[in-house]
Amino acid sequence: MNEQHHTMRNVGLFAHVDAGKTTTTEQMLFRSGQLRSLGSVDTGTTQTDSLEVERQRGISVRAAVTRLSWGGTDINLVDTPGHVDFLSEVERSLRVMDGAVLIVSAVEGVQAQTEVIWQALRELRIPTLIYVNKMDRIGADADAVLKQIGRLLSRQAVPISAPDGQEADFGGSADLLSGDEWPLKAEAYREKLMEAVAERDETAMELYLEQGELDSSLMLPHLIEGVHASELFPVLFGASGRGIGVEALLDAIVRYMPPPAGSVEAPLSGVVFKIERDPAMGRIAFVRLYDGVIRNRDMIRNYTRQLEDKVTQIRRLIGQKTEDIGVLRAGDIAAVYGWNRARIGDIVGSPDGVPGEKRLAVPLLTVQVQWRNDAEYPAVVTAFQELADEDPLLDLQWLPEERELHLKVMGQIQVEVLTHLLQSRFGLQVTFGAPSVIYKETPASAGEGFVAYTMPKPCWAILRFRIEPGERGSGLTYTSLVRGEQLLDSYQNEVARRVPEALQQGLRAWEVTDLRVTLVEGEHHVWHTHPLDFVVATPMGIMNGLMNTGTKLLEPLLRFRLSVPEEYGGKLMNELIMMRGEFDTPVVRQERMEIEGLLPVATSLEFPARLGSLTKGRGTLSAFFAGYRDCPPDVDVERLRRGVNPLDQAKYILAVRNALSNQ
Repeated sequence: MNEQHHTMRNVGLFAHVDAGKTTTTEQMLFRSGQLRSLGSVDTGTTQTDSLEVERQRGISVRAAVTRLSWGGTDINLVDTPGHVDFLSEVERSLRVMDGAVLIVSAVEGVQAQTEVIWQALRELRIPTLIYVNKMDRIGADADAVLKQIGRLLSRQAVPISAPDGQEADFGGSADLLSGDEWPLKAEAYREKLMEAVAERDETAMELYLEQGELDSSLMLPHLIEGVHASELFPVLFGASGRGIGVEALLDAIVRYMPPPAGSVEAPLSGVVFKIERDPAMGRIAFVRLYDGVIRNRDMIRNYTRQLEDKVTQIRRLIGQKTEDIGVLRAGDIAAVYGWNRARIGDIVGSPDGVPGEKRLAVPLLTVQVQWRNDAEYPAVVTAFQELADEDPLLDLQWLPEERELHLKVMGQIQVEVLTHLLQSRFGLQVTFGAPSVIYKETPASAGEGFVAYTMPKPCWAILRFRIEPGERGSGLTYTSLVRGEQLLDSYQNEVARRVPEALQQGLRAWEVTDLRVTLVEGEHHVWHTHPLDFVVATPMGIMNGLMNTGTKLLEPLLRFRLSVPEEYGGKLMNELIMMRGEFDTPVVRQERMEIEGLLPVATSLEFPARLGSLTKGRGTLSAFFAGYRDCPPDVDVERLRRGVNPLDQAKYILAVRNALSNQ
């Protein structure tokens, strides 16, 4: 491990919308001397909300990377969006973090997005600090939030500070590991901390049982070890709006978050986790480097795209300013210029050092783009292609023949933000059609698909597939039972690559999922076969199989938690039943009813907007994607197919041959 590592941290700030992430980032930059004056989310003057729409709406849309120094340690901070519509930005940031700060509001407590992010942090085993913000607001309740964190997030969340008062009386927090004078609440909090440490170590447990007390110098190493192992989660309290608790949070990041692993001597290994555009410099690729070194003017191998690109500049971002640093070393994050073909998720160098991804964001809606006049059509297509490079989940579908553009989106706020972005960045006015739900298909039974593609010559590809339904959520499993002498490996690889593409559109033109496809027979011809014959044949064989198995529709579901005043409970349960919702027995807590269950996306599109009027603004709803399941028999939704249907074999062969010969 090289020297610089000990003095570096890569930390993401995560939270539900409005818990105060951007304000906390701003305070960190200010207190570490990177900013001369504080900006405000309300007036649109923060450093990390650089997009016009972020300033106007007071929400973060894109993850912002910034850098500061605290006590001799360099910290790369990523401020991520809190709104569920921008979960894809959060997902990409998670991958490049060594530690996380999860911000929870002392008033609202644990919210929908907080839980989604928490699950992802746990699955990736990312060391996490919990920062309870807004302790100075009316309704702040440290004890209640701590209990809720224990119930909904983890019982291993332990306070390392104790708040001195709350609401208007909040005067800051005392560090439970120093010899400070502690406020009244501190004794109970310190006991929780000592118990958590004692449970990790027999010697500490014996000491604690004998003396009823543990020394801070004994607790600290156990606490750090527990945090690094993702088994203990320190909780701190503050009020970022007034700058209280921010310095203690910076101290905790340096003290408890692990330094990056990796070595400058190892072969180059990194990932592009964010793309931006600079009007003068072109595409900017934000890179987290795990191993090796990148320098200005290096030719770097893009492993994902199988190409080489030259580095023209390496810059570091500090708020809105950038500085040319010329070199990026293992463990660090920087903006690389010159890679104009790079995309989000691209691996540079070797994939060995790069951790896997966690999929959080599943776009469940599709919208069609509409433009003002024909003259703007080419510019709109180009603009959306650029935006899809920056956010691959938009999954842009451009149908040139039909002159149509379709996108996948997470929700209404994202649609509004896209409208804004087109206006402010490209000077284009667009509107969007009503969102429709993304369904999927799955085989209704087991069956076989066969294709003998031997005409019009020269061609020869014979394939037989077995298609069987799979478990819900299993996706596609593909295997081949065909031996190399019957069908060459190079042809088999072509088939394996084309099966997922062929399943992008089933009988009703939705993606086909949750199935097992097995190649049981395959044949080529010594003279007549060309590798591209299998590009043509595979979709025909798969579609023939789907005709034989039949397909059924799957619809997306949301897992929801609804909290409403008790008097509205009956009315809300009726609403849920009308929407085909399923829910557990409601729980009543402090005159509020909490209902948890599952809701189809299709029936609940308007529900969040209606909830306000149904509960006079006193209901709260949190919902996140829960998976796909079979549609009721009376739901049958087809969508427009892109391109020629492989079932119309003669027309399909002509279309694909033309396309291949034009490439």
